[in-house]
Amino acid sequence: MKRIVLTGGGTAGHVTPNIALLPALKREGYDIHYIGSYDGIEKTLIEELDIPYHGISSGKLRRYFDPKNFSDPFKVMKGFFEASALLKKLKPDVIFSKGGFVSVPVVLAAKGKKIPVIIHESDMTPGLANKISIPSAKKVCANFPETVKYLPEGKAILTGTPIRQELFSGNKILGLDFCGFNRSKPVLLVVGGSTGSVVVNEAVRGVLPKLLEKFQVVHLCGKDKLDNKYENMQGYIQFEYIKKELSDLLDAADVVVSRAGANAICELLALRKPNILIPLSAASSRGDQILNAESFERQGYSYVVKEETLTPESLLKAVETVYEKRASYIETMTESKLNNSIETIIHIIKEVSL
Repeated sequence: MKRIVLTGGGTAGHVTPNIALLPALKREGYDIHYIGSYDGIEKTLIEELDIPYHGISSGKLRRYFDPKNFSDPFKVMKGFFEASALLKKLKPDVIFSKGGFVSVPVVLAAKGKKIPVIIHESDMTPGLANKISIPSAKKVCANFPETVKYLPEGKAILTGTPIRQELFSGNKILGLDFCGFNRSKPVLLVVGGSTGSVVVNEAVRGVLPKLLEKFQVVHLCGKDKLDNKYENMQGYIQFEYIKKELSDLLDAADVVVSRAGANAICELLALRKPNILIPLSAASSRGDQILNAESFERQGYSYVVKEETLTPESLLKAVETVYEKRASYIETMTESKLNNSIETIIHIIKEVSL
């Protein structure tokens, strides 16, 4: 039986694509282990899936001044020696890394032991952790066509992002019933990201009466961002976040408003959901969401509203435009070449682990 070690963490976006690969890896007969940080989000997500989990020390490598810059390199070094000892014990045939700083010592330790490494880069341009790791990788899976030019020749393969299969099993009727909605009016789903977004929430609520003339609105507004003023408004329902029912809500949605994290937008593409993307501004991120959104707009998958120009009025115009042109968006998404990512990545893993 071949053994694979998955690694990646720090945010859910560095874990969920690994989780999406699990059913296919199990079908192929792989013995699966996961290396993450001692107590990161990846530990919680992986352990509940009954996959053997191994924690190592993890430190963040920053491009800006922070007092932790003096201590974190020692954590990374400790993580390297822990990862090296684990790989010696586990003897995997291949490593699949989704990135995040916990993956760096694992990838570097694998190189020293001549274990082949496959890296997946979700964003348009590689983040710092993957930039450090890419020279040690045999193959690099890219999510966007534009990303290939940033990667070493001969290593890059356009695959798209693995999508959790449970998202495809949503039931529209269950989603409508869960929200108390009728079946005659279209549904707008607003997703502000895992922690919610104040600017998105304000734009939605600022134009809610107008939206409710044409749509029923499901608003995932983030932790502690519920507003009691709108609690009993007909056709509008708000949640801090949704886990189990998300696939049903996505199936019920006719249009989705979302941030532009790579995993989120690839899920919308796979589900053929006409969407409006509001990327995080360059002031509050490294600009990856802006590049992600621009790529999807160029390919005809999304309508983009920049955070700096977001107003209740611009949001209303975007929703109305996308709803009117929804058939065209769905047709373009159906023709995408990024729809077989799991199959493509599993083929690469099998090839590299021969």
